[in-house]
Amino acid sequence: MTYYLIVGTTFLVSIIVNTILKNKFRNYSKLYLHSHMSGKEIAEKMLTDHGIHDVHVLSVEGELTDHYNPINKTINLSEKVYNDRTAASVAVAAHECGHALQHRLGYNLLKLRNHLVPILNFSSKFINIAIMSGLTIFYSSGGKDSLILKLGIGLFFLVVIFSFITLPIEFDASNRALTWLRNKNVVNQQEYHKAKESLNWAAMTYVVSALGSLAQLIYFLSIFTGKKDENF
Repeated sequence: MTYYLIVGTTFLVSIIVNTILKNKFRNYSKLYLHSHMSGKEIAEKMLTDHGIHDVHVLSVEGELTDHYNPINKTINLSEKVYNDRTAASVAVAAHECGHALQHRLGYNLLKLRNHLVPILNFSSKFINIAIMSGLTIFYSSGGKDSLILKLGIGLFFLVVIFSFITLPIEFDASNRALTWLRNKNVVNQQEYHKAKESLNWAAMTYVVSALGSLAQLIYFLSIFTGKKDENF
């Protein structure tokens, strides 16, 4: 029950944060930039201002599907962000360019996260199976150590590390974006504050995810420590 409570609470908080985030973006999508620049134009200008000429800005389907791909060096903006000329679009476009700038500068945490991606992609196929089967064996055997459960928890530990490495990367990308927006006077004061608030709420989704993963890890570890205390 404790596990389902943690997962349920995390899921509920995630829904709340994502709902607020989407509402913020809808509202800020009504605030048109005084410069009349689209998300695509904002991204291209920020890249050019930082001397980045080998990254292409593309339009992709979906909502909040914006991301930077370090493999093919592309800024992928959702259709609305790509075309709109609003405070919301400028925030997202500049943020993704922040990741491109991190890549260009060799930002260490980004390099570490990129190295972890293939490992996590492989291990994600086995994490749930290992943990669930490991828990079944653990409880059915009266609390005897389960190698499968330990393997599952070890793999899940990588997920937690990945989540917490992502936090400073996202905050740093936002800071780079906001610094550029402020220094280049691309937005006025009102537009700047709206863009900043948008990015803060976007960052909250990563914070909730990281804390939720940590709570699950603590629960899994407590299974062993709790059993040891009972035996003692």
